[in-house]
Amino acid sequence: MVDEVARCGYSRCRAELPAPGPRGGRPRTFCRDTRWDDDRTCAQMARAERDALDALGLDSGRTAYHLDADRLREHVDAIRSPVAALLAALDGVTARLDEVAAEAVAAVEVAHRQVAAAEAARLAAQRDREKAETLTREARDVARRATAERAEAVERAAAAARQALDATEALGAARQAADRAVTDHAAAEQRAARMEQERDAAATTTREAAVRAERATADAEAARVRAREAEESAGRLRAERDAAVEQRLRAEDRGSAAAAAREEAQGRAAAADRTAAAERTARERAERELRVAVERAEGERALRLRADADLERVRAELAEARSDTAAELRALVAAATSARPAAEP
Repeated sequence: MVDEVARCGYSRCRAELPAPGPRGGRPRTFCRDTRWDDDRTCAQMARAERDALDALGLDSGRTAYHLDADRLREHVDAIRSPVAALLAALDGVTARLDEVAAEAVAAVEVAHRQVAAAEAARLAAQRDREKAETLTREARDVARRATAERAEAVERAAAAARQALDATEALGAARQAADRAVTDHAAAEQRAARMEQERDAAATTTREAAVRAERATADAEAARVRAREAEESAGRLRAERDAAVEQRLRAEDRGSAAAAAREEAQGRAAAADRTAAAERTARERAERELRVAVERAEGERALRLRADADLERVRAELAEARSDTAAELRALVAAATSARPAAEP
């Protein structure tokens, strides 16, 4: 029995086509409403099928060579194996690119955390520097007060000496006490000069801590630059991955370009491996620089502790000097008071 029903010209469809209307007209060759991959019609799919036959070196003309759907499927099955191998290789490349991208993202996150830690260390160093400056100002105030007290003590000692000179021989002991007071004041001046030198040394230490804090800031900025470079590298890797996926899609449509695509994918995979090695090297360099910054911060903390100890020692010496000066002044006043009634007769 001969099938005289008109059917769709696309080998995978072969659906029955409606007969021409009562007014006649040209009979249909393909379906109108059927849609395939990428929303293509049966006519477009049949055209692509003919292009594939032409690429395989077969004559697609109906009068010269009729290739039915079974023969076409045989050819498709023949190229399916290398295409499947290519797809598997591209899937492996895509998985590797995903791994490299994940590693790059992890490296960027680690760099961000290291930058945050360096920034926290810089802020701590800045707070320590401000504290050292405050302590230095307090030491200056204490030194100024000690200088004023010393000047006042000198004036009181001079007044006591004048009273002692006006006294009689009974004031000899007071004169000797005044001489001792002058000697003690000279020693107090020497101690004050020494404390001034120590204060200058503390100021120098503070300036060095500020310079180290600026260096830590520069190191943190360099770490930020390296983090941005790592992010740009990750973006390039994602772009290469998208390009590989696009090539895989094109390879599905063009089986003849499988070998070239596979070689190109292998070259991109090798380039991705080299890029990953460079990223690991950059990450290790950033870790070394961060360790150096941490060591610098530790050194600055040791300097700050030493400066605090020096300031405490200066405060103790100033307190001792004030105590000695007060005791000496009290002794001079007592001596002058006891000598004055003896001199008046």
